[in-house]
Amino acid sequence: MGDILFLAHRVPYPPDRGDKIRGFNILKYLSTKQRVHLIAFADDPKDLKQKGGLAKYTGNRSIIWRAKSQMKAGLQALFSHRPISLTAFDNDAVREAVENMLTRHAIDTIFVFSSQMAQYLPARPHQRVIMDFVDMDSAKFAAYAQTSKGAMGWMLGREARLLLAHEKAIAARADASLFVSEAEAELFRQRTGADRVHVVENGIDTDFFDPSAAFKRIDTMGRSIVFTGQMDYRPNVEGVTWFVETILPHIRLVHPDARFMIVGRNPTDAVKALTKHPGVTVVGEVADVRGWLAQAAVVVAPLKLARGIQNKVLEGMAMARPVVASEAAATGIEHNGTIRVGSTVGEIAEHVTQLLSDRRKAAAMGEAARQQVMDHYSWAARLAPLDEVLGLPLRDAKQKHTARATDVVKPPRRRHVA
Repeated sequence: MGDILFLAHRVPYPPDRGDKIRGFNILKYLSTKQRVHLIAFADDPKDLKQKGGLAKYTGNRSIIWRAKSQMKAGLQALFSHRPISLTAFDNDAVREAVENMLTRHAIDTIFVFSSQMAQYLPARPHQRVIMDFVDMDSAKFAAYAQTSKGAMGWMLGREARLLLAHEKAIAARADASLFVSEAEAELFRQRTGADRVHVVENGIDTDFFDPSAAFKRIDTMGRSIVFTGQMDYRPNVEGVTWFVETILPHIRLVHPDARFMIVGRNPTDAVKALTKHPGVTVVGEVADVRGWLAQAAVVVAPLKLARGIQNKVLEGMAMARPVVASEAAATGIEHNGTIRVGSTVGEIAEHVTQLLSDRRKAAAMGEAARQQVMDHYSWAARLAPLDEVLGLPLRDAKQKHTARATDVVKPPRRRHVA
């Protein structure tokens, strides 16, 4: 049995945001089966300082700094007729690292985490290829395009079309395509006609996200409503803006002491500007989100657009907090009625208001939510389907493939190797 090469668009450590949490836990799981070598980008200097945390799970590690600007990626995309999502991650150092890894090690499986990294697959791989799309990026950009106008709408529509073609081509070459929920998997099947599509859902570490664990407690004034997430990610920005501008005023009519706490790194100027509204605090990045979740009277996930299973919802449930989510944010989660789901401003506002008014009911709902997560969302249970795809037969090294390698625009090299 050979080794696994794990390609990731972002170094999966520390596991402190959605994509890194999934990437880390999958890599950790794979390391119990075979030796895993990692090639990944880093876009945060702090991640480079903590890369040693992956040593126990990996053989060789090559971490490449990603410094390409969005403007440069956009120009390359226009001139090369490729999606910006690919040109932004096009890098000669990564290509060289992949070639060296495949030459030096007996690798029988290439695990590709996110479609941006599929451009580094060999033109005719004889290894087993597992493509973790996580969710369908082209559908996300198509949804953005529908709500955007002018040049931005055109660019987003272009991105959606080109990404869909890319996703379809990669799925045809992969032995297995993975998605985080059955809803995403079915959407992919419908839009691409792909087969060999599997569902590997996200889990959660219920020992870490435990209200009785040791972590720093937070004291806040009033009844706090908490949102957590990466605050330069468009769906999160749109979600908190919608909540502040249209939902929170209804809640504060009944509970004038209610405070909305926005917790997460890199808040945009639009997010920071929300503090002009009464009762809104932008906390920003925190070392440990558990303290903020633990003191929350209600955890909310008011996303208008959400792809896949939302870790923020699972984390709120695991911390035994009452959770109110939009229909989009709740999609794919087996909550069994342990969270409240609303599709309109009125429904979400009413759910939050009722939970703020009845603390006993809110506490009982939170306890039921934690039990639901413990019963159904352990990482070991959620990643068990990986055993099936790891057992798929290897490709014949002489097998003919009609797919060609993706043309790329090569940027200057800039590399950091762990």
